[in-house]
Amino acid sequence: MHPTPPPFAIRPLAASDLAALLALYTHLHAADDALPPQPEVQAIWQGLMADPHHLYLGGFAGAQLVSSCVVLVVPNLTRGCRSYALIENVVTHAGYRQRGYGRALLHAALAHAWGRNCYKAMLMTGSKDENTWRFYAGAGFDAHDKQAFVARPPA
Repeated sequence: MHPTPPPFAIRPLAASDLAALLALYTHLHAADDALPPQPEVQAIWQGLMADPHHLYLGGFAGAQLVSSCVVLVVPNLTRGCRSYALIENVVTHAGYRQRGYGRALLHAALAHAWGRNCYKAMLMTGSKDENTWRFYAGAGFDAHDKQAFVARPPA
């Protein structure tokens, strides 16, 4: 008999969740830039926590953070001054994928955006994996609605 999995709950991340979030981010990119010194990381995190336009959502299996995303609500002067939302850094721990956690998290992110009267929510992925694209489409995102363009600073 298999043990009962811990309950899954979604909530805004708290300042005390930073270490767990940074550990989870190792499942987002195989390689990433090194973090700056810890005081700078803490200052950035505190600024994000204080910004009413940023929401870091976390999905918890029991007490463990297993999925997360950030929702940025951007005030706007078009569309009747309705904001729009950007959803970024969508990640689920590799050992917890294919359980519906990521989809539930994205539904919570969209509920947050719609609750703030956003007229649209957007996300981009660098993944070329069709399973990732199907995941986002299944969570309610239309890959054909907009065309994304990305610019990066010169090397």
